[in-house]
Amino acid sequence: MGISSTCRTKAIGGALGAVLLLAATQGCADDAPATGAGGGGGGGNPPAVETSGATYRIPRPLAPAPAGTPIAATDRGPDATFGRARRWTVLHHSADAHGADIAVSATLLVPDGPPPEGGRPVVAWAHGTTGVADACAPSHAANLGDAVYVQEIRAFLRAGYAVAATDYPGLGTPGMHTYLVGADEGNAVVDSVLAARRILPGLSATWFAAGHSQGGQAALFAARAAQRAPGLRFGGAVAVAPASHLDTMLPGVIAAHQPAQLTFALYSLAGLTTTDRSLSLDRLLGPTATRTATRVFGECLKDRHPSLNGVTTEQALPFPPARLAALGRTMAAYGNPDRAAVPSPVLIVQGGNDLDVPAQWTAQVARNLRALGSPAVAERTYPGRGHDDVLGQSICDVLTFFGEHGGRPAGKCTPFAVPPG
Repeated sequence: MGISSTCRTKAIGGALGAVLLLAATQGCADDAPATGAGGGGGGGNPPAVETSGATYRIPRPLAPAPAGTPIAATDRGPDATFGRARRWTVLHHSADAHGADIAVSATLLVPDGPPPEGGRPVVAWAHGTTGVADACAPSHAANLGDAVYVQEIRAFLRAGYAVAATDYPGLGTPGMHTYLVGADEGNAVVDSVLAARRILPGLSATWFAAGHSQGGQAALFAARAAQRAPGLRFGGAVAVAPASHLDTMLPGVIAAHQPAQLTFALYSLAGLTTTDRSLSLDRLLGPTATRTATRVFGECLKDRHPSLNGVTTEQALPFPPARLAALGRTMAAYGNPDRAAVPSPVLIVQGGNDLDVPAQWTAQVARNLRALGSPAVAERTYPGRGHDDVLGQSICDVLTFFGEHGGRPAGKCTPFAVPPG
């Protein structure tokens, strides 16, 4: 069930509803209806999850329902990749930044064996960037998008936590992924926990948000949206190398003259146009750059991106300085995670040698959150560690943070190694 890189039909809409259709090819995902609908946490058994290509099928029209209400769920059985934890794929209700009822996909994992007395706390895992095509949704992948995430999540499961791993809006479900739109991502993180409680038995009322990169940003937004689950106890958020400083992204990518970095910039523009209805991607980019972006959107992050061969950053992002500055301000308004206080405990984790999210940016996020009145912001920086291997080095501190804030006792823990590349 690996992530496919060459498939997708995705609509990209602007304020006037203009769309670009990305070419679809075969082999994206299983088109046959999934079997074994899940249930057991209350609310009855929803129907099984079905796909069309790499896109999960959502009822049209989607009948309104409270956040976290399951739309469809499939019990995948014990998953050897995750230590035989039982795995579900679930579609559930959520809300976007404008309050509209939307469908979001997620993966649920629960450790093998009976739950402890009082139930299992839940870690809502928020993944890093995988792409914007539905084929890039982590729930389609055996490893949830990255081998390092397997190690991270297995550590949570071994420690006795259930895991709810959102795909985020528009990633696996119809419509463009709202990439780096903080409210959309944060809502989806919270609502995945609500969905888990409707599907999985034996859960406690305590939950945590934890995420990496894009997911670190999402975890901070989830912490501010924790009131969406008023009957539960939110223990705190862990943000590993959180995406930030979005106002600098576009000019930074252009100045770097590294076409490989264009993927993040183009994903960000696509996400912005999904939530700011005054913007349209084709009008922003023009016909030539739009064709390049359309091809990039059909690929996943780890692909070779042949569509960017011979493309300069100036060609892909044809903006004058004033336009760049205005777009940066708008992106920051929707996505910078340090624009408001976080009322719950926060642990911010950073590698000192991170080349994707600079350590000084993350330190500034922590300072800004404290200045805004966040009462409990802790930082852990790991000298010499990069963007991904910091996950392995920090896992014991993360589990200790959970244990200190109402989670399972940390117990014996050993950091895990992350292979290069």
